[in-house]
Parts: sequence; C-alpha cells; structure tokens
Amino acid sequence: MAGNPTQPTQPTSRTRSWWGWGWADAHPGDAECAALGALLPGTLARPLPVPRVGDLGIGDPSVEPPRSLAHLVTADPGDRAAHAMGKAYRDVMRALRGRPGRIPDLVARPTDDRGVADLLDWAGERRVAVVPYGGGSSVTGGVEYRGDAHRAVLSLDLTAMGRVLEVDVEGRAARIQAGTLGPSLEDQLRPHGLTLRHFPQSFEFSTLGGWLATRAGGHYATGHTHIDDFVQSLRVVTPAGTSSSWRLPASGAGPSPDRLFLGSEGALGVITEAWVRLRERPRHKASAAVAFTGFHDALRAVRALAQSGLSPANCRLLDAGEAALSGASRDGSAVLVLGFESADEPVDALLARAVGLARSYGGRYGGTAGPDGAKGGAKGGSKDGGARVADPAGDAAVEAWRSAFLRMPYLRDGLARMGAVAETFETAATWDRIPGLIDAVRTEVGGAALKATGHPATVNCRLTHVYPDGAAPYFTVLAAGRAGDEVALWDDLKAVAGEVLHRYRATITHHHAVGRDHRPDYDRQRPEPFALALRAAKAALDPRGILNPGVLVD
Repeated sequence: MAGNPTQPTQPTSRTRSWWGWGWADAHPGDAECAALGALLPGTLARPLPVPRVGDLGIGDPSVEPPRSLAHLVTADPGDRAAHAMGKAYRDVMRALRGRPGRIPDLVARPTDDRGVADLLDWAGERRVAVVPYGGGSSVTGGVEYRGDAHRAVLSLDLTAMGRVLEVDVEGRAARIQAGTLGPSLEDQLRPHGLTLRHFPQSFEFSTLGGWLATRAGGHYATGHTHIDDFVQSLRVVTPAGTSSSWRLPASGAGPSPDRLFLGSEGALGVITEAWVRLRERPRHKASAAVAFTGFHDALRAVRALAQSGLSPANCRLLDAGEAALSGASRDGSAVLVLGFESADEPVDALLARAVGLARSYGGRYGGTAGPDGAKGGAKGGSKDGGARVADPAGDAAVEAWRSAFLRMPYLRDGLARMGAVAETFETAATWDRIPGLIDAVRTEVGGAALKATGHPATVNCRLTHVYPDGAAPYFTVLAAGRAGDEVALWDDLKAVAGEVLHRYRATITHHHAVGRDHRPDYDRQRPEPFALALRAAKAALDPRGILNPGVLVD
C-alpha cells in the first residue's frame, strides 16, 4: 500500500560555508588552525584569512533568463560563488587563494520536471552550459565549469525538489525527488518505520540525485555498498526527452536503462526522482574494535571476514597512522572497527563470531564472555540477554573513529588555511593486489611529497568497503604545501597516485565519481568500445552539448 507524500522538514537556520566544507560555524578558528599547522613542519606561520565573496569581483551575468523562467533563477553573487565549485581540497585552496575559476552566471532552482525541461530547452537555444547540482559536496570537480566553449553557465540546483512523494510500505520502497538531502530523506521515511540507510560521509550535505549520478558508496562496508543496489527505477529529464523506467524488482529485458544514467554525473540527463528500495529501521546494533600489531595480518583478517558470509555492516580497517589520527589507537596498532545491525533479531552472536575470526589472525580484543559463552563486548548490545558492553577501551576506539570521521573534513579545511596539503583519494582492487598497492601508494606518494617540499609527508590508509574478491582502500595525505602553489602540488601528488593505481589495475574511483579531476585516468580505465557507446549516448541525448561539459566525455 502506498502512503501519502511526506513533507520535508523545515530547513535549519545554520549557514553553509560557501568556500569550505559543511556549516560555516563549525570551521576551526584561527588558533585551532595554527595548532593543526604546528603538527606539520613547513606550513605557514599564520592561517590564510577566510575568503569573502565580495573579494571575488563577481560581475554581471552574461545572459538573462526569459521572463517565464525568471522566478526560478537568481544572479545573487553569494549564491553564484557557492555554486562555483565542489568541496575538494583543490576547491577549498582555490577559494582561499581567491582563484575559484569560472563563476556560474545564474543559479536555478526548479521545483518540478517541467521547470527542469524548460530550463534545458532555453539553455540549449542560448548555448548555456548546465551543471546539475545537488548538495555541492563533489570532491572530483563534478559541479564546476571549466573552459570557455559556452556563452554562459547555469548551475541547476535540484534541492527545491526535496520530497518523498510516495511510500510503498508493503513493498519497502519509496518514490523520492532527487534533490532530497540525506537528513531530510531519513526524516520523511522515519514515520513509516523505514530507512534507505545510505550514509556516505557527505550524508548531511548531499542528495539522493547526487548519490545516483555518482554511484556513491554508503553506509554498508559489505553487501549493499553502493546506491546502485537500492534502485528500482529512475526518472531522468534530458534535452531529448524524459526517460522513465518501470518500477520492477528485477528484469532481464536487455541492457538496463537505469544503468545508463547511474554514474552519468549529469552529462546525459538530470535525474529528477527515483524509486528506491528501503528496509526496516535497525533495532539491534553491536560494535567492537579489534587491534592488530601488523597491518598485513589485519588485511588477512578482513579478507577472511569478507569471505565468511557474516556480512558486517561496518568493517573499517584503520592502519596505525589513521587509527592514531582518529584517536582510535595510541600504541601504534592498526584497528578494525566492526559493526552489526538488524531490524528483527539480536546481532551479538554475529559480532562474537567476527571478533573470534579476527583474533585468529592475531587481533587483540579485551571483551569478556557474554551469557552465551561467546566472546562479547559489543557497543550497543541487544536487550535480550546477549553479550553486554565489556570492553570500554574498544568502545572508546569505536566512538573516537565515528567522531573523527565526521569532523575530519572541517580539520582538512583548517589545515588548508595553513597552506598544507590535506586530502584523500580512494580506489578498489582485488585481494591479490591490495597489499602491494597500499605499500606502493605510501612509498611513492610520500616520496614525491618529500622531494617536492623537503618535508616528510603522512600517507595513511583505511579500508572502507570490503568484498569477497577485493577491497576499497582509502588514503589520507598530509604534507606541507608550497606557498601560493598548493593546488599544483596536490595535482602532482594525485598524478603519482594515479600512476600507481593504473599499474596495479585499481579503479580510479570506488565511490567519489569521475568528475573532471579523474578524467585522464578514467579514460585509461574504460574499454574503448564502451567509450564509443558513451559518446554516442551523449550525442543522442544532449545534441547541443550543454550538460556538464567535460564530465565523462568531451
């Protein structure tokens, strides 16, 4: 039975940062920035000032919308500046240095499919580039315009389309508008006892449409790791017409139309709504932290867990540097953060089995036996007499990791104000390549940073998602910058990393999309016959080449 549409929650009164991550009031102050910089030799003596929109010298737009669309469009300088870039390190640094790139001429906020279609028609006629925009959290150059081939640039912000339109409780699915931000989406599903349970790090500042357009990785470390797994059907507005696939549990009828648009990054059309699979909200949760002296022993333990069929919701492995950075460990140990959850039955026994498996590979765990005789110590253990909280140190490690996970983007921006390079990149490869890949990235990226700056760099690694046949390593790079040339330094380090990934046949992106920053490596990764098909699809659906030019294809 389909439920009534749910009204989105009222927007918060807090202000988003136009130049950096998240909320403006959550950014580190000058003193905290200086303290962060002191941890990295070679950074600036004092933090760069917080940039101001008024210093950008934003001029009048090159075009004006027709009167029929004027109510959807704004030329406000602050709005335009906030839509000029995503939130990657290179974006933050460009804003701090007053070099944000091309500012969009207009920002549009359509409220329905008709508005999207009318804006695309007008843009095509006037040779205006259209850059679809959700929460603006792209870290790959996916929401900016580069070049000068178009007369003007329109940022197409979908967040005015932010409603859960229909809920099928029996079928555990919902029809949701693409501009719905993560927190609002969950708030609208909560009264139905259902959840999408897709929680990328950008959850608070990203939208369903953005997740779909970038094939985002989410909450689950095993099993349903990507948003793709939750899609029943898509509705996409293109310059050539609207594509609306049937809502089906599965189909073998030719190539999937949804697969054409999943990961298309706004280059083929504008995703406006989707039917997505839901699940009951979990009531039973349990988590634990297991420490390892040797990182490669921990890798073997994680591989065994991924192949065990236990399917933990969380199976994040932090190397010693990452564990220390997050506060999960202070003795040089690698830390495996495990978590299980369920809507209908206790999960303590599953956690106990996972911990036991990790211990067989040398993991250290301080929990005590629960009432069932199994090794316990679960954070948030169930209430039916299963294993209780018995490892305060492990609980503290889990909570430290969670807190650091959410705080880290703000600290990155604080380090950027000190002229440091502080950024991440991720990949995925098969298990036979994982150990060598991780070692090579640490050695070669760290060596390149030392050569370029004269100061040692930190290259940490964690596994964010694991599969029976491989894993997704996620790297953090911290290094002194080159004053005034920080973006070029990061681009050089990223190029070194890209060469390592290519050598190990590891994907250029596991869950952060291609955008413009990853284009050269993506072109090397994809098969040429598929590139031909993609170019043909682009030409057919976007014949005037206005949709997100430069993303995926030329």
